[in-house]
Amino acid sequence: MKPNIHPKTYKVMFHDVNSGYRFLSSSTRTSNETAEWEDGKTYPVIKVEVSSDTHPFYTGRQKFNERGGRVEQFKKRFNLD
Repeated sequence: MKPNIHPKTYKVMFHDVNSGYRFLSSSTRTSNETAEWEDGKTYPVIKVEVSSDTHPFYTGRQKFNERGGRVEQFKKRFNLD
């Protein structure tokens, strides 16, 4: 690999503002806001609105379209079937 072409990575804490869920990960993004993690160390905090804790796909609260596709809706609207 070529040297000096990869971005610098940092350990950061992601904080889901909707549920309060926090997790530690690596990121190329950092923040001026910091918070203490369970290990006693302080990490930059990046606030996110959706994480695996609140995303419908992971929580099972996914909405399914029961009305059908566009063709079925058209046929139903104009009694074509």
